[in-house]
Amino acid sequence: MSEFLMLKLYGPMASWGEIAVGEQRLSQGHPTKSAVIGLLAAALGIKREEERQQLRLANGYQMAVRVDSPGALLRDYHTVQVPPPDRGRRYYTRKDEMSVPKDTMSTILSQRDYRVDAHYTVALYGNTAPYTLVELAIALKSPCYTLYLGRKSCPLSLPLDPKVVEAEQLKSAFDKVMVDNELYNCSQLSATSADQCTAYLWEGLSRKQAGFAGNDGTYLIHERRDHVVSRKRWQFINRKEHHLMVRTGVKNELF
Repeated sequence: MSEFLMLKLYGPMASWGEIAVGEQRLSQGHPTKSAVIGLLAAALGIKREEERQQLRLANGYQMAVRVDSPGALLRDYHTVQVPPPDRGRRYYTRKDEMSVPKDTMSTILSQRDYRVDAHYTVALYGNTAPYTLVELAIALKSPCYTLYLGRKSCPLSLPLDPKVVEAEQLKSAFDKVMVDNELYNCSQLSATSADQCTAYLWEGLSRKQAGFAGNDGTYLIHERRDHVVSRKRWQFINRKEHHLMVRTGVKNELF
């Protein structure tokens, strides 16, 4: 038997950042590992600039997600004031940017994506973890810093309800945490559909090791650039993520 830390993520808005260049700030349909590790760090009181501790968290745990509802896409339109280009000056913070005379500022456009009414069940596991799963659960119940879903403008609407479960395989662990039907019925995507199905995403285990035997569903492996190397320099590397979509009676438009 193995131990898994299970927690639920739900809020009216969430944003799981894709690689972003320029004006587009896209969101994935499911949580990034960097966002979930950020939740753990905030709960434990580890600051962004404490790189060593941040790295130990990122390397110490593997993550899986069950998409209970992917929510709906919301695209927000922004205008942002920026200082004029100046080769002799670097702006390290927003405060630095806003310190220049206002009549020299210009405006750029930005589009930011959010997931609305999405909810997820997350599993954490690993053998080189710097904290036990019980310690993480305790921290998540009484976090040091405010927790949010990808962006500070996306607060949690429900407690994470962290709990450590024992199960033979990852799928068995998810099966022990049922989808919240009351919450699901309130979701924008609760309408019945012939295409109802559930998405599972995980790392570090083969499909067989994770407990998803057989050839049912749509299965693929791809690389996702969300493994934290440095939060100070905002650097990430790729990791392999397994995707499985199975028909379970729950509508899901992730793929």
